[in-house]
This record gives sequence, structure tokens and C-alpha cells, in this order.
Amino acid sequence: MTRILGFDPGLATLGYGVIDIEQKRPVMRDFGVIHTPAHQSLGERLCTIYEDVHTLLEQWQPAQVAAEKLFFYRMANTITVAQARGVLLLVLAQRGLSLVEFAPPVVKQTLTGYGKADKQAVQQAVAQELTLERIPRPDDAADALAVALTAWLAAGGTRVLNKS
Repeated sequence: MTRILGFDPGLATLGYGVIDIEQKRPVMRDFGVIHTPAHQSLGERLCTIYEDVHTLLEQWQPAQVAAEKLFFYRMANTITVAQARGVLLLVLAQRGLSLVEFAPPVVKQTLTGYGKADKQAVQQAVAQELTLERIPRPDDAADALAVALTAWLAAGGTRVLNKS
């Protein structure tokens, strides 16, 4: 069994998703978000991310960690997400884990067959690939599961289900 922990980096909301590869099929184990309140200082928010990512790594002991690459249009948002990503990289380095990153168009292409697919199509592909009855919520958690699935497929995993 291989365990992959996917992240959708963000300062206010950092999504995560855990999948196990069992008998060559992905199985969803957990997903959720790390929230940091806007009223807290940047330092406090980064500390929350630091502590919660440590907790996730301790709890799930992933063999691989993947994240979505930064891809933004507003510079201010990019800077805060980059700071959160820096904390993620620090925690991984402290645990001797490396990070595999995928640009959003790569995640979309991998899961839907179309690099400009909309968010709904990607989320439906996540639910289908993991044989879930519903699309995971919130969106950041579904995005993190999409990244984890992309890591598995990029490493040679084979989709059994037809692409949407």
C-alpha cells in the first residue's frame, strides 16, 4: 500500500486529501481543510499551518506528498499563498519528505483529459475516481484530493474508470 497526501496551498484555507493505493486502486482515507482566521496576525496563521501540517504528517505517515503549484493572477494573493507554501516546505524538510508539485492545467488534464476543464468537471472526476457518492467539500479539500490522484497517476497509476 502507498499513501499519498495532497495539498491545495492557501493561507486562509489550506486543503488536504489522503489517498491509499490498494490493489492498484486509489481509496480516499481523509480530506479536509486547515482554516486560519483573518483576524489573526500572519505569524499566528503560519504557526497554525505549521502545527496542523505536522499533525497530518504524524497521523497519516504518507509515502508521498504532492501540492498544487502556485498559479494566481493577483500578486497580493500569490505572496500570502507562497508564505503558506513555504511553511509546508519547511515541515516536509524537517521530516525528510520531498514535495511533488503540479500546475493546475496538469491536474485538469490528468483527471479530465482537458487542461482547461472547469472546477466542477475536476471535482466530478475526483468523486468518480474515488467512487464517492458525493463531491468532497469544501472545494479546497476536493482540489487536494485531485492533486493526490494526479501524483498517483503521474507515478504510473492506471485509471480504471472512463474519463468524463
